[in-house]
Amino acid sequence: MFIVRWILGRIILILNFIFAPKKRKRPQDEQSKVDAATKLLALYEYKACPFCVKVRRAMRRQGLNIETLDAKQDDHKSRLVSQGGHAKVPCLRIEENGETRWMYESSDIINYLDKRFA
Repeated sequence: MFIVRWILGRIILILNFIFAPKKRKRPQDEQSKVDAATKLLALYEYKACPFCVKVRRAMRRQGLNIETLDAKQDDHKSRLVSQGGHAKVPCLRIEENGETRWMYESSDIINYLDKRFA
């Protein structure tokens, strides 16, 4: 099963590379405001996870520079479990008004990003 997942993961990454969506172009001052807002966001992911790829593609379409953290690394995984509650990806950490929220579903994450940055 490991070999099948590894092969499928590489196929997903290659197809994502070949058919990457175009980045959204914004005026420099507007992009600076968006970049400042995205400093409070972080995406916990696995590189070859199809749902994580879906979220990264949406981030690229919107031109968002959100920090991505590999949830396979022990320090990121432990923070995801201890603060977020689950070892599930994709997960968007949102820091707003001094509070931290953890959003786990790829469709919910994409809807949130579309509403906030569209």
